[in-house]
Amino acid sequence: MILSDAKPGTLALRARLVSFDGEPAIEPEAVRFIEDGIVLVEGGVITAVGEAEAILPGLSADIRIVDHRPHLLMPGFIDPHLHMPQTQVIGSYGAELMEWLASYTFPEESRYGDPEVAAEASVFLVDELLRVGTTTASVFCTSHAISVDAFFSEAHRRGLRMIAGKVMMDRNAPEALLDTAETGYEQSKALIARWHGKGRLSYALSPRFAPTSSEAQLTATGVLAAEYPDLHIQTHLSENLVEIAFVRQLFPWSKDYTEVYERYGLVREKALFGHCIHLSERERTALSDNGASAIFCPTSNLFLGSGLFDLAAIRGAGIKVGLATDIGGGTSYSMLTTAAEAYKVLALSGQTLTGIDAFHMMTAGNAAALGLDDRIGRLASGYEADMVVLDSHATPALRRRMERCGTLAEELFVLMTMGDDRAVVATYAGGRKVHDRQGFSGQPLEPRPMSRGLVADMPAERPGGGGSAQ
Repeated sequence: MILSDAKPGTLALRARLVSFDGEPAIEPEAVRFIEDGIVLVEGGVITAVGEAEAILPGLSADIRIVDHRPHLLMPGFIDPHLHMPQTQVIGSYGAELMEWLASYTFPEESRYGDPEVAAEASVFLVDELLRVGTTTASVFCTSHAISVDAFFSEAHRRGLRMIAGKVMMDRNAPEALLDTAETGYEQSKALIARWHGKGRLSYALSPRFAPTSSEAQLTATGVLAAEYPDLHIQTHLSENLVEIAFVRQLFPWSKDYTEVYERYGLVREKALFGHCIHLSERERTALSDNGASAIFCPTSNLFLGSGLFDLAAIRGAGIKVGLATDIGGGTSYSMLTTAAEAYKVLALSGQTLTGIDAFHMMTAGNAAALGLDDRIGRLASGYEADMVVLDSHATPALRRRMERCGTLAEELFVLMTMGDDRAVVATYAGGRKVHDRQGFSGQPLEPRPMSRGLVADMPAERPGGGGSAQ
């Protein structure tokens, strides 16, 4: 059930708490686990986190306590790359990227000049994100300014922290979707004035990808980027070999795909590059040196046959990494399902992804990739109260499997690989409950207390060779 009218106030949430004070792939001690904890929320912000026995005696009698035990409570999931207008082309059959865009995506996006279509899709997308525990996303709308108005209006009504932008593209797409360098600039600037910084909303400059923007449009986008240095930039990079060849044809002066964006000042902090599968060493260095983020979209990359993301190489270059659904090339809104597929992608390259690392990526890691790690992604005083409550015993299969889990690391790994939307008990945004699971009969089996040795059970290497992705 989606709850849109609940108001923020003061409340205490009691549960088993999981949060991250750093990157556990580098600092195992960064995992923060409290078996019986309290998160105190006032006015949409976390004001205290700690052991229940220490906090409860000091709470005044009028503070409402919501007891989610024995469930897990952690920061809300963050999705740094998805497309609002593609909710009805998910699972479209039999095409690689460029054909998929032409056959399915562009015709669907052409409908979004209709404000009713854009409004209905925005409501659906926000409902679905909250249902799967996602409280922040970086969202591509369409080239129609009205689509951005629709999405931001709905996100603002719910009090959500969301990032979005109007897609800019002035070539190599249907006429109904094209803007120009001038109109793309002007409409984006008007949208920035209307929405950026309103409530918890942030605007993202959104050139779709190099093949659909002329050099004039990329120049205009670079001007906007210089005028608004605090804005996010979102686009696509090196997703598909045919796409890369097309970029080489369109920009014969460039050394590689990344240099196209570099020339126009679009490779910088808070620049989010979706996919980044086929990067050269020079390109990885350029992203790292300029503070940009690479966004890993495993279900999309598998579904469209685009290739395998090299997490070890990206991390080795010092690039910030995000993990995303990429709806609708991606096939699931759930960050749990997305992380499970990420594990499989990495396994094909002899790399590993622990449950601890995956949940860090979905929360604090994605917050860092978005440049928002000072306000979301952690259970800590001063952070916005965006949280998800998870039931690791949500299905019969999970309950049975959890009988053999003895540590938090095992529990999180199994929840990642077998969990889905059914595991989401509740979602909180800005201290308000915005989703509540319905149809649940009875309490799950009480999980056994988990070991404080959080990662000792997880192998450092995959049997048969291949180092970890750390």
